[in-house]
Amino acid sequence: MQQVRFSVRLLSAGPFVTMIDRFAVAPVLIPIAVDFHAPVGAVAIAATAYYLAYGLAQPFWGFASDRAGRIKVIRISLGATAAACTLTAFAPNLDFLIAARIIAGASVCAVLPTALVYIGDVIPFNRRHAVIADVLSAVAIGTAAGSLGGGFFAHYMSWRLIFAVTAVLAAVLALVMARLPESDVRPSTGGPFAQLRLAVRRPWARFLILFAIPEGAMVLGFLVYFAPALESTGTNAAVAGLVVATYGAAVLVGTRVIKRVASRIPAWVPVSVGGAMGVIGYLAAAADQHAVAILFASVMIGGCYAIFHSTMQAWATDIAPEVRGTAAALFVTSAFTGGAIGSGLGALFAQEHQYGPLFLAAAALSVPVVIVAALTRARYPGSIVAEQVGDVAGS
Repeated sequence: MQQVRFSVRLLSAGPFVTMIDRFAVAPVLIPIAVDFHAPVGAVAIAATAYYLAYGLAQPFWGFASDRAGRIKVIRISLGATAAACTLTAFAPNLDFLIAARIIAGASVCAVLPTALVYIGDVIPFNRRHAVIADVLSAVAIGTAAGSLGGGFFAHYMSWRLIFAVTAVLAAVLALVMARLPESDVRPSTGGPFAQLRLAVRRPWARFLILFAIPEGAMVLGFLVYFAPALESTGTNAAVAGLVVATYGAAVLVGTRVIKRVASRIPAWVPVSVGGAMGVIGYLAAAADQHAVAILFASVMIGGCYAIFHSTMQAWATDIAPEVRGTAAALFVTSAFTGGAIGSGLGALFAQEHQYGPLFLAAAALSVPVVIVAALTRARYPGSIVAEQVGDVAGS
């Protein structure tokens, strides 16, 4: 029992570090634009490119984790992340920065999905959501640290420091995570195309992988503009980072709630509740872009991530258990492709400082996504195959 708990805590450190890298970008978009004498819309390409690389590199890491092992892939990814964040910290111009963020997105993307797949290997399906909630608590803290650190360093020192700190943390963790044992799941046989066919052969798998595109746009693509929207009203980067960091606090609280109730209620309930929080959050941000409204919106979207998106993530670990890494990677590919589409569309609004219409469009997209997600999750029959794993305590 102690070993499982220790493993989950150490495993959670990987997603914690990667969230610092991911969420440091929002509060530093405007400081970077000032530093490089570039429009905000051009700098936002760095965020869009990051999301796109994050999604497109997923199949490679998924195939690798099914064949080489989950922990090995996480450690390699963390090492590459350290290198990419170092390049970001020393970027001499915007083009170099965008290239560095593409490398970062392609590197960091393996950590959280592979950690969730690792949990899928060792924790039975009916207990999995609670353990995933533990990992998402680390995600929440990393999210807050990224927003706070990015805004603080950008305002008082340099936006580059947050990426330098992330590089050091990722390098250290790549070494420390050698303590984690590999899961004892038998490596997949056959080439990548054989694994791909296994991952998408079921109708539910095909549906969820495709549905992750609009779901990703809703959950991941638009919130990056909360900090720039707040800064456009005259708020400095440090305060904007502090306000947006409440997103991470909301994720932390939401994961604690979902951990307690996930096994007691039908999955469509948290999908509905969390999805409704997302819609409300975007509507609040559309109505007003000052501190109180953006703080409220950040809390709502954080709750949406913790309650709605975590339920979808847990679902993705069950759609093809025999190639779990590949199937989960395809889900994340679609989600971050959707996130890239959302942030790319958002850049068009941000360039003209049209943040109200941007968040109104996000709310309009979210409504059908939530309805479809709730209805389909209610129809899902449950675990596809019986899990051949022990009853692991400590969840």
